[in-house]
Amino acid sequence: MNIVVLVKQVPDTWAERRLQESDKTLDRASVDVVMNEIDEYAVEEALRLKEAAGDGSEATVLTMGPSRAVETIRKALSMGADKAVHLTDEALHGSCALQTSYALAAVLKTLDYDLVVCGSESTDARLSVMAPLLAERLGIPQLSGARKVTVDGPTVRIERQNEVGYDVVEATMPAVLSVVEKINEPRYPSFKGIMAAKKKPLTTLGIADAGIGADQVGLASATSAVESFTNRPPRTAGQVVKDEGDGGFRVAEFLASQKFL
Repeated sequence: MNIVVLVKQVPDTWAERRLQESDKTLDRASVDVVMNEIDEYAVEEALRLKEAAGDGSEATVLTMGPSRAVETIRKALSMGADKAVHLTDEALHGSCALQTSYALAAVLKTLDYDLVVCGSESTDARLSVMAPLLAERLGIPQLSGARKVTVDGPTVRIERQNEVGYDVVEATMPAVLSVVEKINEPRYPSFKGIMAAKKKPLTTLGIADAGIGADQVGLASATSAVESFTNRPPRTAGQVVKDEGDGGFRVAEFLASQKFL
């Protein structure tokens, strides 16, 4: 079985993030970056499915991002993935979710896969739309929000958490699968894995290599963009309310002034 697992490099959630004045996009050079947390669970699940399928199975890492994203690719390879594809091009800068799905789908159409596995959301955007967008563009089923995955021949079956328990959903491969953090516990890369990752195949593509039109990606044609932004003001001393019988009223009055009520 051939599995492609999508990973994304995102700003560390503990880092202070800023937008660039020039184009109102994230200033990636000034922030620490890491693999998107839920993508670690996606990599782990891809590796477990590959191992369960046995000899001949492969797990390929696919990411779209700047040259620095190779750090995230190497982590996925050190966990046990077999090879990687990195789509990187200045023309991709500022791409929205629709454009990103277009670009990733273009690359996926050049790869041999039975399953495409991804995290259910990214910590920088939290849109949770990549699995359905890719499935639509590729014309294949999508199974979203998986907390458990089983494969039986050409059938992939998941448990999807809901408010009262879980649903069982299945599809015939090829299919797109997104996972949640309850699905497993990601493994730590071993020293051997880290050293081996340096020798694993890594294919780097530009948009021309993948047959992606420059007018279909990038900030200029994005379907969403930041129009304006204001930096968060510095913290100031809070207002102390001494309850003299009207404390509840004064708290409600404050909340109303801040448009919480």
